[in-house]
Amino acid sequence: MVSTWDPDQYLKFHGPRIRPALDLLAQADVDDPETVYDLGCGPGNVTGFIQQRWPAADVIGVDASETMLAQARDLHPDKTWIQADLVDWTPDAMADVLYSNAAFQWLRDHDILLPGLVANVRAGGVFAFQLPRNWTAPSHAIINDLVAAGPHRAQLEPLLLRDPVGSPDYYYGLLRPHVSAIDIWETEYLQILDGNNAVAEWTKGSVLKPLLDALADDAAAAFYDQYATYVASQYPQRPDGKTLYPFRRLFVVARR
Repeated sequence: MVSTWDPDQYLKFHGPRIRPALDLLAQADVDDPETVYDLGCGPGNVTGFIQQRWPAADVIGVDASETMLAQARDLHPDKTWIQADLVDWTPDAMADVLYSNAAFQWLRDHDILLPGLVANVRAGGVFAFQLPRNWTAPSHAIINDLVAAGPHRAQLEPLLLRDPVGSPDYYYGLLRPHVSAIDIWETEYLQILDGNNAVAEWTKGSVLKPLLDALADDAAAAFYDQYATYVASQYPQRPDGKTLYPFRRLFVVARR
């Protein structure tokens, strides 16, 4: 079964999801770019901010999910949206900015993918991306444990993301030979989430979704209920109704 991304579930926590995207955008220091690509643009929730950052630029969104792009087109009908897999996508012309917020963790072979993408940036332009680096946190580790001990292991194990994001020094070594300068940093956000069992709802819109989509409805519901029970014990709701969810992210801004 092919996973179909749910924009509404993904955007349930729009504020915490958008903050690292804007933090990355603020560090992409390019004057008056002509062509900017939003790679893995999803429902276009960041694309509008990119356009505000560079009002005169031609901002183009690229994503593999037609469901996400349908919402992006509704949100910004004046933009160009391209359905493509970033593994084999190349722009029609050299870009001034390639920007990507939380997309490359879904793709393998970063040692091939990322140098290939940065080669499409003009001299003086920027390749800026952000990746979640929270894979050892309980919210993610519990998924691996349940799959390993559950009845659907053979079906779900190939779908697990196991350490899909490298260390900061890995990305430095990978990209430095191809660029004139590079800035890399990590931030751990203490996300303050609303709602019942908020962390389970968070992962339901991201890392957990491909697994749930692979199961029949009853099995998916049972798996999610079991996961949600374990996660609630690790991230309890506070008396004020908030849940604190520490989340680490890796940022890279590379200049050609």
